Amino acid sequence: MTTVNDSIDLDRFDSKRSTAYAKRGMVATSQPLAAQAGVSILQDGGNAFDAAVATAAALNVVEPTSTGLGGDVFALYRTADGEVGAMRSCGGAPADTSIETVRESLRESDDPGQYYPESRGYAVDGETDEDELEMPFLGPHAVTVPGTARGWEATVEKLGQKTLGDVLEPAIHYATEGYPVSPIIASHWSGAEELFTDENAREAYLFDDESPEPGQVVTLPKLGESMQQIADEGADAFYEGEIADAIVEEIQDAGGVMSHDDLASFEPEFIDPVETTYNGATVYELPPNNQGLIALEALNIAEEIGAGEYDYDSPERIHAFAEAMKLAFVDGHHYITDPEYETVPPLASKSYARERANAIGDAPIQDPAVGVPNANAEDADTVLLTVADDEGNLVSYINSRFAGFGSGLVAGETGIALQNRGASFSLDPDHPNSLEAGKRPFHTLVPAIAKLDEDDWLAFGVMGGYMQPQGHLQVLSNLIDYDMSLQDALDAPRWRYREDGTLGVEERLPALAKLARKGHDVGVLPPVMFGGAQIVRQNGDALSGATEPRKDGAAIGY
Repeated sequence: MTTVNDSIDLDRFDSKRSTAYAKRGMVATSQPLAAQAGVSILQDGGNAFDAAVATAAALNVVEPTSTGLGGDVFALYRTADGEVGAMRSCGGAPADTSIETVRESLRESDDPGQYYPESRGYAVDGETDEDELEMPFLGPHAVTVPGTARGWEATVEKLGQKTLGDVLEPAIHYATEGYPVSPIIASHWSGAEELFTDENAREAYLFDDESPEPGQVVTLPKLGESMQQIADEGADAFYEGEIADAIVEEIQDAGGVMSHDDLASFEPEFIDPVETTYNGATVYELPPNNQGLIALEALNIAEEIGAGEYDYDSPERIHAFAEAMKLAFVDGHHYITDPEYETVPPLASKSYARERANAIGDAPIQDPAVGVPNANAEDADTVLLTVADDEGNLVSYINSRFAGFGSGLVAGETGIALQNRGASFSLDPDHPNSLEAGKRPFHTLVPAIAKLDEDDWLAFGVMGGYMQPQGHLQVLSNLIDYDMSLQDALDAPRWRYREDGTLGVEERLPALAKLARKGHDVGVLPPVMFGGAQIVRQNGDALSGATEPRKDGAAIGY
């Protein structure tokens, strides 16, 4: 039998994608089978919101390396009747937690280093001074209350036309009947071999104790059973039933304090987005505790200094946008947290951007204080999907577990891997993002929509920790300032400002030497470091879509 080599070089771009066009419906996401799941719901009479949940659920199965029921979900959307809205479904820290609770647990641990993986640079040993301990990156204290199941249910009940059971069917089919793993996801899956140490976790996500190879057909029967239970009984099965029992037992047995009350009391929120305009377009983002204000402030500063007026291949363009981004990061990373605990200033105002723009000159701003201390969020990654239908609905939808498979905990026999979003808290009581009972951590996740004209709308996003607002800035500028097609806007080489002060770039980016001569500390990074973008567009009667070339994705219409 001939073996086909389906390995992939993540540093190469050898194929050309085109913008996809259709009239009835369009789905763009990071895995083709998940995109097809969404399209099948549209074809069966569902609307964009039904398809979004179906796609998200399918991603839980076919891209479990980045998302799951043990995480959170967010949406930015426009309905067929013109309503622009947002949903935030993310839980907070357990009611019985505190900075002292976590410190005491770490003091009593035989191996506190297990919560700070060396591969991410957070390793500690048993002799580390207590005052130097950071919020654990892994383990029970990193788990916040998952928002996904109630968020899915709220989406279809408020905005959809199908039942939750209807839209979970494709995901359940993939989980129980099997599917072949795609190449980039197989590469990411290999991290599970080191992350998962408990037998229940390894049985749920490894096969003969190994991660799958590209093209290997796998099933996730335990996850499929949990999804079937939620399909039959609704989200209460997750928050108040046997699944809740398994979650609480898993976390408490590992030393955490999450309770049944923490789960049962959780409810998603439908909230007003924050917005600004950029060169004639209106852009909508999620407010705090998400980092949408960072994207809006950067757009405002970039507009103020005319960043999009430079030639595309010029170093001046990249310099101007990167400096605008730096300033927005400084402000957002200092102020953004759960607004129920701290006041966040109006960072998206034009007047504030005019003030901040005065700091930008020909040379890079030196040593800006970028990054949320100990948030571990710079390089987190997750999934994004975008959907549009012919009724006029469109939605940008994010389902996340924070970092890969999350905390390293899988709840009993449920197959549900639990998120580690709580790693973004600080154990410094004076920091705005400090750990407190019930508080939601700083969230990197920002779905977005934009109005280009009266009958011309985008739903989009760019995943990847702190890459997200930087990706929004670059993709929007590519479309608005440089008139690129959807797919060209995603294919274009990217840059990203880093916490360490470097300007990370793809080697395809023009004018690298000139950027260095302007004073930027330029470092070439592999394409996988520049995020995962998805986009759909409603322009009159035509729908179009594009998908991230740095992922396994697809934009599929009908």
